Amino acid sequence: MNELQTDQLLEGISVEAPRGMRDRAILELLYASGLRVSELVNVTLDRLDFDNRIIRVTGKGDKTRLVPVGKRACEAIATYLNRERPAMVKKRTGNEIFLSSRGTKLTTVRIWQIVKAAAKNAGLDINVYPHLLRHSFATHLLSNGADLRIIQEMLGHADISTTQVYTHVDQQRLKAVHHRFHPRAK
Repeated sequence: MNELQTDQLLEGISVEAPRGMRDRAILELLYASGLRVSELVNVTLDRLDFDNRIIRVTGKGDKTRLVPVGKRACEAIATYLNRERPAMVKKRTGNEIFLSSRGTKLTTVRIWQIVKAAAKNAGLDINVYPHLLRHSFATHLLSNGADLRIIQEMLGHADISTTQVYTHVDQQRLKAVHHRFHPRAK
C-alpha cells in the first residue's frame, strides 16, 4: 500500500461513528509502529508511554521491545482513551488498551474485520489486511531513508534476512525509477 492509499485509509475512518475513535486509534497504531495484530490486542495501558511516545510490546518468542509511536497515533489513542474507552469499561474489563463494546479484549479476528471495513469505507480497491499496515510501515520507512537494522529492531525480527524482504520492494521501485528516467534504460 503506498503512502497515499495509507492516508486515504486512515483519514477515511469517521471518529463520529460508533467506536470510530477506537478504530482510528487501532489503525493509526498498526501503521505508526508496525505492530503485529497479536501484539496490538495484548497491549495494556501501562505499556504506553505518552510522554516519550513509546510502546512496550511483547512479540514472538515472548521478546519485549520498545517501539516508537507517531504523534498522530498518540493523539488518536489519547482521544479514544479519554472519550470512548471509559464507556466501554465493565466490571470484568482488563487493562488492555483496545476494548470491544462488551468491555472485553478485542480478538485478532475483530481487528481483521475493523481493517477490512475501514478499507471498504475509504473506497480502496485493494486487498487491505492488518499485516499490510506492518508491511507499509517498514516499506515507507525504508523508502524514506531509514536504516534496515533499525527497521529490524522496530519490527522485532530476530534475523535481518526477514527484514531484507523490504529491500526487494525498494529495489523494484528503484528499477522502475531508473527505467523511467534514465535515457539509456529503455
